[in-house]
Amino acid sequence: MRGAILAAVVGGMLLSAGCAADTSEVAAPAPTWATPAATVATPDYSADTEQVCGRLDKVFTTALGDFGTQMGKMIAHKEAKDTDQAEKAEKAAAAELKTVGSQIRKETAAAQNPDLKQAGVTSADKFENSAKDREYIAAIKTAKDLDRTLKTQLEEWLSPVAGYCG
Repeated sequence: MRGAILAAVVGGMLLSAGCAADTSEVAAPAPTWATPAATVATPDYSADTEQVCGRLDKVFTTALGDFGTQMGKMIAHKEAKDTDQAEKAEKAAAAELKTVGSQIRKETAAAQNPDLKQAGVTSADKFENSAKDREYIAAIKTAKDLDRTLKTQLEEWLSPVAGYCG
């Protein structure tokens, strides 16, 4: 691109010099392309990102722990064939997912790094969608089901922010 701009400027200078050849003197404009462009430093978001990630770690530890507690209750009630209590625990687990999503959204909203901010929105959406859909939760009937699916599900929920808070 720089070469094309340079060619256009030089071509324009030659054309104007050729057209003005009949005059006694033509002053050529000073080439502005000859001076190097100032480089723009990438902002350093590392200190702010570390603070945001520290707050997110607390969210994940606390709120996801509460989600795990509700999932354990739901499984125990399903295994005991206590449908009403299992449904209640399922709703509580979904509410915990919604809470996690809201807290992620809150903690990343003020992040200085716009990419981390967007990753927070994406991660929050994933948690909140799982809370609304509840298909993931309802499919879990035993602790074995939970173990088999939880790691994959957590990776899905957390992957947007994990690249910043690894």
